[in-house]
Amino acid sequence: MSGHRGGGLLIAGTTSDAGKSVVTAGICRWLVRRGVKVAPFKGQNMSLNSFVTREGAEIGRAQAMQAQAARVEPSALMNPVLLKPGSDRSSQVVLMGKPVGELSARGFFGGSGPAAQPQSAAGSPARTLRGGRQEALLGTVVECLEELRGTYEAVICEGAGSPAEINLRRTDIVNMGIARAARLPVLVVGDIDRGGVFASFFGTTALLSAEDQALVAGYIVNKFRGDVSLLEPGIEMLRGLTGRHTYGILPFAHGLGIDEEDGLRVSLRGAVRESVVAPPVGEDVLRVAVCAVPLMSNFTDVDALAAEPGVVVRFVDRPEELVDADLVVLPGTRGTVKALAWLKERGLADALARRAAEGRPVLGICGGFQLLGDHIEDEVESRAGRVQGLGLLPVRVRFAREKTLARPVGEALGERVEGYEIHHGVAEVLGGDTFISDGDGRSLDGCRVGAVRGTHWHGSLESDGFRRAYLRDVARAAGRRFVPAPDTTFGALREEQLDRLGDLIEEHADTDALLRLIESGAPSGLPFIAPGAP
Repeated sequence: MSGHRGGGLLIAGTTSDAGKSVVTAGICRWLVRRGVKVAPFKGQNMSLNSFVTREGAEIGRAQAMQAQAARVEPSALMNPVLLKPGSDRSSQVVLMGKPVGELSARGFFGGSGPAAQPQSAAGSPARTLRGGRQEALLGTVVECLEELRGTYEAVICEGAGSPAEINLRRTDIVNMGIARAARLPVLVVGDIDRGGVFASFFGTTALLSAEDQALVAGYIVNKFRGDVSLLEPGIEMLRGLTGRHTYGILPFAHGLGIDEEDGLRVSLRGAVRESVVAPPVGEDVLRVAVCAVPLMSNFTDVDALAAEPGVVVRFVDRPEELVDADLVVLPGTRGTVKALAWLKERGLADALARRAAEGRPVLGICGGFQLLGDHIEDEVESRAGRVQGLGLLPVRVRFAREKTLARPVGEALGERVEGYEIHHGVAEVLGGDTFISDGDGRSLDGCRVGAVRGTHWHGSLESDGFRRAYLRDVARAAGRRFVPAPDTTFGALREEQLDRLGDLIEEHADTDALLRLIESGAPSGLPFIAPGAP
């Protein structure tokens, strides 16, 4: 591929969780292995799982992982609009990596609201968000995409939800809106494991306008189980009905999901985070219980624990489920005060207090750290004022209007620790022992009292040496004969996962047709499928 303006492709889906994120990552990894300079892009993302780039911009974790698949450094250009839900009706709007305000869904998609004048990642003024109207951001989204296409040979874009959300099409900036503005060919991914994939492909196409349909080049079947020959007659019938090619039939494979992004996902209660790992090294396993607090954010922090042989991670919401846990994790949350009330209502607060009194390990991360403190003063997120915390750490938390976004490095338990910070709460530590220091004994973040620890640093458990040291500490406190595997490297496991995604594309997609699509755009003469957009 060559030329000043790189090729492009939009991966849309019949539904949320159809596989758009993993297919986008897989195509990025397949292309970069072919020597193509490629970048991911998602114009607008709704997610409570986010990441901080090296320039201090907040973007969705899925786009950061896709950048890793493409072997490039993530940037705000790759996810210019991020929505972080604070309830089912409102979200914080993050524009070019910086928060610009809280807006209701009605305000964002077309109502009224405050204007903001943020700065772009490059330092120039970004397009103003006036009246909370989503369409006002289309120019910014297109500019970011075009900047990436001027730098990279290919940009693989991910859509959101479904392109056939007919009630939102007028203000769409992430599906057919950006495809039309940038003349991107579109592939629609469908999850056949859910059933109804042919109806979903046909119906999605048939609900688009003629202009939108002209860009829908075809389909990708995701999560197929069984004999492909049994599916092929349906693929041929779909082509006869739509005049469109199916570019791949990807088999079902365990452990291939990259960092989830849905901000208002269903409860994770009972779910187990798992990786394809080796058997335990020691005689015992470690059981980790993660409290599934409301508006849980960056719950991917525990993936590094789940990657360790012999560590079992599950999400819980009842105090009885903490009894046999060797470690309890309080994860991040977008609603700290709401999460605190939830813990108290369910009896989990009392169960955590009993654990602390018994010297049993508890770890709070970001919002979870704040929950462990003496009290919280919040006039920003919940506007609840002063609220009593769990009282397990000598910490006072005050919410600031300015959000902390950082990529710190320090030392804990004698090991190097890297992480990233995303929080409004400012912690004043009034006692306890140092948790993360600068290597010379000066505290950088968090604190420890007995077996209770807290830190604002997301991603710290991905530091292999620190994770092993901490798990050894947990095992001692729990009386478990657990031994961390000496060779588990979380970064290497991530790379293996991304290579497996690239293998799926290389082995099960029509890669020649994919390349033509990326380079030349949607084929001409694609038929219109009635009835079209209402």
